Amino acid sequence: MIEVFIDGASAGNPGQSGAGVFIKANGKSEKYSIPLGNMTNHEAEFHAFIEALKICLTKGLIHSVVSFRTDSQLVNMSVEKAFVKNKLYAPLLKEALDLTKEIDLFFMKWIPSSENKVADELARLAIQKNSSKESNKLL
Repeated sequence: MIEVFIDGASAGNPGQSGAGVFIKANGKSEKYSIPLGNMTNHEAEFHAFIEALKICLTKGLIHSVVSFRTDSQLVNMSVEKAFVKNKLYAPLLKEALDLTKEIDLFFMKWIPSSENKVADELARLAIQKNSSKESNKLL
């Protein structure tokens, strides 16, 4: 099973934002810190999920059981119900759900922030990268 921990963070709401993606697969791990520019925290959470899905697709991790872990109740519930109240997030949810269809066995689980510290640190690091013009850098 592949475990993908995701987190989005913003310095302000809205503010400079970043996504953290931590992938554990086959005894190895990969860390991604992705600057997202200026957006709200909820937007950053959805973008972190989308970026993680794209990474999995690019790496060919789609023919396994892929379990996503998030501390965002909004993202988790939106994916579970395939619906989001706030129309601002609807296009992000649609993009994410379309990407999940490319994965053979997709799961998402809500976890407490205390279990998502690596992805959180990566998201916070990505906020700093916004000003240094680094992008999508594998750590």
